[in-house]
Amino acid sequence: MDKIKHYQEVILDFLHRYNSETGNTTTTAVERRVLADKEHNSFQLLSVGWKGKHFIFGPIFHFDIIDGKIWIQCNNTEREVVDELMANGVDRNDIVLGFVSPNARR
Repeated sequence: MDKIKHYQEVILDFLHRYNSETGNTTTTAVERRVLADKEHNSFQLLSVGWKGKHFIFGPIFHFDIIDGKIWIQCNNTEREVVDELMANGVDRNDIVLGFVSPNARR
């Protein structure tokens, strides 16, 4: 299996597993959705719906695959995503924290 397809599968497995473990409750009308654009290598888990009088819409996670690397663009959790990706065969050098300033990543 080529690296990009492997990374797509690792990301989707992570998003579905996280959603199953921490998923929707019946006490709220806020739904969580996994969105996958394999053609453009962009993947998200997001919340959408109503909580009382407030409309909720926002990403929980957002990943892109850019130039053969997994870019974590958004992680609105305490989850150690890098460790989980590495445990599933992703090389640490192929993981970029996109939400961290380029100067701080060095």
